[in-house]
Amino acid sequence: MPQTPPFSAMFDSSGYNRNLYQSAEDSCGGLYYHDNNLLSGSLEALIQHLVPNVDYYPDRTYIFTFLLSSRLFMHPYELMAKVCHLCVEHQRLSDPDGDKNQIRKIAPKILQLLTEWTETFPYDFRDERMMRNLKDLAHHIASGEETYRKNVQQMMQCLIRKLAALSQYEEVLAKISSSSTDRLTVLKTKPQSIQRDIITVCSDPYTLAQQLTHIELERLNYIGPEEFVQAFVQKDPLDNDKSCYSERKKTRNLEAYVEWFNRLSYLVATEICMPVKKKHRARMIEYFIDVARECFNIGNFNSLMAIISGMNMSPVSRLKKTWAKVKTAKFDILEHQMDPSSNFYNYRTALRGAAQRSLTAHSSREKIVIPFFSLLIKDIYFLNEGCANRLPNGHVNFEKFWELAKQVSEFMTWKQVECPFERDRKILQYLLTVPVFSEDALYLASYESEGPENHVEKDRWKSLRSSLLGRV
Repeated sequence: MPQTPPFSAMFDSSGYNRNLYQSAEDSCGGLYYHDNNLLSGSLEALIQHLVPNVDYYPDRTYIFTFLLSSRLFMHPYELMAKVCHLCVEHQRLSDPDGDKNQIRKIAPKILQLLTEWTETFPYDFRDERMMRNLKDLAHHIASGEETYRKNVQQMMQCLIRKLAALSQYEEVLAKISSSSTDRLTVLKTKPQSIQRDIITVCSDPYTLAQQLTHIELERLNYIGPEEFVQAFVQKDPLDNDKSCYSERKKTRNLEAYVEWFNRLSYLVATEICMPVKKKHRARMIEYFIDVARECFNIGNFNSLMAIISGMNMSPVSRLKKTWAKVKTAKFDILEHQMDPSSNFYNYRTALRGAAQRSLTAHSSREKIVIPFFSLLIKDIYFLNEGCANRLPNGHVNFEKFWELAKQVSEFMTWKQVECPFERDRKILQYLLTVPVFSEDALYLASYESEGPENHVEKDRWKSLRSSLLGRV
């Protein structure tokens, strides 16, 4: 069975490959092309265009783009049902007296389509209705020849493995989430249990940057491409009054990744505000500057931005006496790289450089590109908001979805990189589970370290001491 090529192969250097193999469908009037590029079509015609026949197999960029964007108009299980119906009816797979030669030609193509769907959007198949339809169509194919039976079996095993890994990952996330406590609570109840800080756990900033990259790549890897679209699902105007996804949006892995960014920012701020002595706080700031710099060198822009965000939180940035002891030249360079002005121009330039390095990489280390995730989501959000899903004639605006697929497929390439660094369980455990301060506790620790500078800060300090420590 043909293997699906890597994502980087889907899009050519000029952008993306929109030159689809044209077949009889475009003469039905359901699809509209310009200069051989598919720009729009009725939903029905686009579904027809997805289904292979004896003489036609859809371009891979089309399969990915349509499977990604179709969920804005219909549930994946509804699409799957239609695809199954078209395959079985049109190709006469259900006819025992059907032309065996015809079935032999079409079966590998249908199997390839199903393989691409299960490999790229495996989470769709957590829905029992999807799995039922998949098994049903696979059965029609497998009842032909022994080769197809093996290939179907292989596809199903691969899918089940992916879904099992996802369930396991979700259990780990739930465990981490349920055991997380506020550091101040721990300090008050068991002060002896927080004797360590991050430098005692990992004294080398380069090693810490590598362990952060482990966490980033693992969490990225579990985000399904469809989560970017499902995060913005709204009501389809042609769908009377029900949204395409009335149930809870399936974006859990994407949300968990955003939560990780916030946790890392708070962890950085906590580690800086915790030490009683000024020189220890200054040392901690310099340590994190070195970690951030190594993250930049690795191509881990998400951890880099989380560290900078933590260092720029008010409870940290107000510690003027501490910052006076810090050599800030390296930090200024990093801040300049991640400067939000001109729509993050400097960062986007650095990201393009890392993406280019990744394409020509000779080692796994050079392949790493971990984007600043909140900005990626924001870009996709504005692309989605800026263009209509449908044109005035009711056609699906496919030009918009090519652009969406281009952005998401680049992310798909990056998330498949394996982390080349050795795992250190002790450091990973600390990063993922050590309690961190809440915002109020950070302010309190900051005021305790360097006293309030004005009446507003003084009043806040008194109020925090009273509410958090029970002292006046």
